[in-house]
Amino acid sequence: MIGVLILLWSAQSVSTPPVRQTQFAQVIIRNQIIIRTIRIGPPPSASSMNMEWKERKGPRCVQAQTISGAAQLSQRSVDLLLRNGSRIRARLASSCPALDYYDGFYITPGKDGMICADRESIRSRAGGECEIDAFRMLHAVPAHGGDTP
Repeated sequence: MIGVLILLWSAQSVSTPPVRQTQFAQVIIRNQIIIRTIRIGPPPSASSMNMEWKERKGPRCVQAQTISGAAQLSQRSVDLLLRNGSRIRARLASSCPALDYYDGFYITPGKDGMICADRESIRSRAGGECEIDAFRMLHAVPAHGGDTP
């Protein structure tokens, strides 16, 4: 009887291979902001035509969720419109000729949800990439000269 039990036990262990459970998982997280530029039409009144934007010292970083759009793209800077109605200029480290070719560009904020100078870059839709050198706060002031008496 003992011999039979041993035989059954060894037959069972040989016939069923050990179970190997290998699990594979892949997670891809993409965090990207796409900003389309706003085409500024003619101003609503003559008084607003006599305004220009002046720069002041700006922050090192801007919260990505506070950006609502962009106006005035150039090869050296981008003016960002913030949800609170203010403007901030992103000065670029080098000329970015592809930036003003298409309407819009891409910014990928850091893990902290911030877009920071000397850390993040603006990518044009044509494929160029330009590092943000500094942020400058913009405020409107009356324009000097021109048609004003």
